[in-house]
Amino acid sequence: MNSTFLEKEDLQYCFENMNESCYRIPLSSGLRITLYILLGLLTILTVCGNLMVIVSIAYFKQLHSPTNFLVASLACTDFGLGLTVLPFSIVRSVETCWYFGETFCRFHCCLDLSFCQASIFHLCFISVDRYVAVNNPLIYPVKFTVPVSGMFIAAAWTFSLIYSFSIVYIGAYNKGMQESLNTPSCIGSCQLYFSKTWVVVSFLLFIIPFFTMIALYSRIFAVAKRQARMIEIMNNNTQSSINYSDRVAKRERKAAKTLGIAVIAFLAFWSPYVIIVIINDFLSFTSSGLVYDITFWFAYSNSAINPLIYSLFYPWFRKAMKVISSCKILHFDCSTMNLFSE
Repeated sequence: MNSTFLEKEDLQYCFENMNESCYRIPLSSGLRITLYILLGLLTILTVCGNLMVIVSIAYFKQLHSPTNFLVASLACTDFGLGLTVLPFSIVRSVETCWYFGETFCRFHCCLDLSFCQASIFHLCFISVDRYVAVNNPLIYPVKFTVPVSGMFIAAAWTFSLIYSFSIVYIGAYNKGMQESLNTPSCIGSCQLYFSKTWVVVSFLLFIIPFFTMIALYSRIFAVAKRQARMIEIMNNNTQSSINYSDRVAKRERKAAKTLGIAVIAFLAFWSPYVIIVIINDFLSFTSSGLVYDITFWFAYSNSAINPLIYSLFYPWFRKAMKVISSCKILHFDCSTMNLFSE
């Protein structure tokens, strides 16, 4: 907790009757209400938006594809984050104290890390899927099947859970780390302290998928641009309409572009937090609680972005949302309806 801006007589404690209580930063009632409303709306948007993606892909049979199953699993990570992690993070950020106990703090951190790391792996696997679809459209249906997609999903979730529980219960809560960072433990705080070993591991688990996705999407966009130029030349020479295979290729390229935007958004929203963690551990610098709050809420807001990206670039998602929001699926069997305009 950061109390550098408070006079000594203004200091408040998370638990007034405990000597080892953390300091509490008092906020005005207006500011607290505003923060609760803004962060609450962000949480609701995260939960409802990603739930809409999950229901759409699960209900409409036309959306049952390996790529969309990966997208649905990615939406599950963001949905889980919004449902189980963000409500408690709101209270911690606004009240500047953790009131839910150390045991639940560790479990909360495990869920937080699991969902965030699972998002990274899902986006990386989606980039692999798009790379094969755009570069080898003829063999893509044979190589990337629903079982393969299921294996990727299982690998992402399994590794993320193992990693998060390892880092929280083995590497992150080292008392020696807290002493070396001059941040003594106090009651009412829920902060992960990473040893340098775990910082390196976490950095590698972020940077390796980062460069993998950048490399794959760079190749995807280059191939997509070349394919679009070739199709245009062929159509001009033959003066014929675009056939079915061309429409499928166009749809694959558009999907790659949309998911590429989602990847860029993820990297943009999460990079500040990763940079702060690295600076703190390798430059012996301790950031204030306010800086941590800003960076991780900036990162959290990425979970609400993906449904907005889909609604902007996917006509099928907008059509599915209209059907679901109008409750037609409760009265009619709409699962086989055509969602694609082409």
